[in-house]
Amino acid sequence: MKVLVTGAGGFLGLHLVEKLAARGDAVRAVVRHSRPNFSDASIETVVTDLADRAKVIEACRGVDVVFHVAGQSGIWGPWSWYYRNNVLSTKHLIEGCWKHRVRRLVFTSSPSVAFDGTDQEKIDETTGYPKKWLCHYAHTKAIAERAVLEANGEGKLATCALRPHLIWGPGDRSLIPRLFHRARRRQLVQIGDGSNRVDTVYVENAADAHIAAASALDSPTSAPAGKAYFISQDEPVGCWQWINRLLSLENLPPIEKKVSLKFAYRCGAFMETAYKFLRLKDEPPLTRFLALQLGRSHYFDISRARNDFGYTPTVSTEEGLKRLKSSLS
Repeated sequence: MKVLVTGAGGFLGLHLVEKLAARGDAVRAVVRHSRPNFSDASIETVVTDLADRAKVIEACRGVDVVFHVAGQSGIWGPWSWYYRNNVLSTKHLIEGCWKHRVRRLVFTSSPSVAFDGTDQEKIDETTGYPKKWLCHYAHTKAIAERAVLEANGEGKLATCALRPHLIWGPGDRSLIPRLFHRARRRQLVQIGDGSNRVDTVYVENAADAHIAAASALDSPTSAPAGKAYFISQDEPVGCWQWINRLLSLENLPPIEKKVSLKFAYRCGAFMETAYKFLRLKDEPPLTRFLALQLGRSHYFDISRARNDFGYTPTVSTEEGLKRLKSSLS
């Protein structure tokens, strides 16, 4: 099978590419910059900006499945940047699939598309998009997700969207390194009373979910077609207990300072206003969205993914932590 993976140089994308190549698929990896050090030299690499419509459409030629993993993450920055990298890139890929008669498109979305700022405890995919957005990332990912799901059935294209939450594991160059960096500089403060629980997903499980979804997505009327799916370890953890456990892997002390969620939310609002007024380009240390993400519960019912394409996390949280610790030593 010929597969196209966008964001192939990223954390999840790289794991997905390696898994696909290992099982014998012909992989075309789309990256923004130079070619990553793939273990399989036969992996075809296309270096392009996904905002380049012509190149993206051409990259879809001769492909059976597209895994659209690339995206602009973050909690700060101009709308135009997020729209360009999350919405336009997705529309270009959909157009490429239609033009070259690609049969399957699996989109990497985010649970933040359904986050409304309240505690979300074991919610499922019937939860709709919020009416108010506090983050351009979540808003543009929701627009892109909707476009992908609405494309299902057009030109015999079958589509679905996966929403992996807090992807972690060996090789992460973003979430965990930033956590360690802030801890070393004593910049971490617990938000809320520490009772909020969150879902996470080990990176190999997230990659497996994409492959399983694509395998089941054999037509626009198949079980996953036109649907979104939460993906997690199915083992919610205490948010701040989890953070402290990660810190312990680097022998960093647990977080001791605490502030209320209400105070953190107000601080986030103040910082957003100040950064906009002063036209500062750096990301504020705290925003309203980040305060709510760190102070509220958000974990999910993954029954739909289990029932529709057999997703089950094969690497447990404990095993994943062992592998992560080994990679750090």
